[in-house]
Amino acid sequence: MSRGGVIASIAVVVSLGALAWGGTLSPSVSAVAPGAPAPDFAAVTLDAQPVTKGIADYRGDVVLLNLWATWCGPCEWEMPGIESLHRDFAPAGLKVVAVAVDDPPFTQRVRDFIARKGLTFEVLHEGSGKIENDYEARGIPATYLIGRDGLIRKRVAGASDWNSPANRALVAELLKLRK
Repeated sequence: MSRGGVIASIAVVVSLGALAWGGTLSPSVSAVAPGAPAPDFAAVTLDAQPVTKGIADYRGDVVLLNLWATWCGPCEWEMPGIESLHRDFAPAGLKVVAVAVDDPPFTQRVRDFIARKGLTFEVLHEGSGKIENDYEARGIPATYLIGRDGLIRKRVAGASDWNSPANRALVAELLKLRK
């Protein structure tokens, strides 16, 4: 084999390894890919007496699960679109569950953010990093659209316009499906 052929072969092997390591070669590399069951989690409400909730509390619902933080600029940017989606589709059964991943001492900062932004969807708090690990979030925001069957239908790393025509159409379609 010529020197150029060896270099090309090495480049292909390195590229395939990088793709596999990054999880982009095959959805089976990730346990949290579309088609996989949504992992359970434990996050608390922001009530005076916090209540722990998990994915089982939303079984049978279409859920938009958003992992975010008060200090995250892209998270703040996408919140109005999520709020609009919630207002339009909650009556049809969409559950928006935003889990703030701020450190535990910052619960009041999360409450202040919700009030300042006028958010009306459910916000939970989980600051240990466990939900980010379990959902394989490589950063935040990270959002997962989960069908009534508990399977992840869409996974988005980074901010997205959740009020876009494509996302609205997907949510509407999922709301039509029954278990």
